[in-house]
Amino acid sequence: MLPFSTIEEAATFMGRNLTVAETLWFNYSAKKSDYYLYCHNILFLFLIFSVVPLPLVLVEMMRSLGFDKYKIQPKVSLTLSEMFQCYKDVMRMFVLVVGPLQLVSYPSIKMIRIRTGLPLPSLWEIVAQLAVYFMIEDYTNYWIHRFLHGKWGYEKIHRVHHEYTAPIAFAAPYAHWLEVLILGIPSFLGPAIAPGHMITFWLWIALRQIEAIETHSGYDFPWTPTRFIPFYGGADYHDYHHYVGGQSQSNFASAFTYCDYIYGTDKGYRYHKKVLKKLKEGSKIDGAQNGGSYHYPTQDLKSE
Repeated sequence: MLPFSTIEEAATFMGRNLTVAETLWFNYSAKKSDYYLYCHNILFLFLIFSVVPLPLVLVEMMRSLGFDKYKIQPKVSLTLSEMFQCYKDVMRMFVLVVGPLQLVSYPSIKMIRIRTGLPLPSLWEIVAQLAVYFMIEDYTNYWIHRFLHGKWGYEKIHRVHHEYTAPIAFAAPYAHWLEVLILGIPSFLGPAIAPGHMITFWLWIALRQIEAIETHSGYDFPWTPTRFIPFYGGADYHDYHHYVGGQSQSNFASAFTYCDYIYGTDKGYRYHKKVLKKLKEGSKIDGAQNGGSYHYPTQDLKSE
């Protein structure tokens, strides 16, 4: 809750007039508690999990209209009923784990001093903090993900997420309840190390989930703007991790490729891409089409 009752008081405190964005923020948040503002994350996550995957569901239903050439594993096809079942499973986890976790984790937000007041952060500050959050999350997630691919971690926890060997957008948050809790740690570390404004925190939670949905989409679209982000893995990169499945010791990072490159856990993927390139050049891929999509040639590549 802002410590001002009027915009004039806020302007006097800051020694200047409020910007348009700050005026909108004041009008919306002045009489709302910090806890209420923090709980907006529950609504944001619900909308992201429910709405963002829908265009990809439509694409899956319209593959015969030309989208099939962008499908990374085109031999795999899910019905609308199967995709909806995945959504229901995700929503069950949302109601039982994600939502309650958001409700009870507010003290940690107060502890690291995520602020809700004025002035608002500049665009540069928001972008810089988001970049830091993504880097910290990616590095931490890499090591936790590698642990989850150990014998115990995979059999007891992570195998649930790998039930989708050809991932779909709705399956991005599909996981064992304990994995949901464990992987909340990397997401929280960035804001804990470099705390900012609640708006930045909202954006971070939203963008991280949208990014996860994209990497689990199962489609490699040439017009995706994330292609311009340095060292970004994307859907093709993470799809290979799911394709290999439990045997995978490759492509552990959640967003970028640098950790896998530094620690040598992208060798299987690079070998796989090299083989596919040779097969495409020799016109030996069954049903290959223009646009970058391909059939995975054999199961033998999984052993790399």
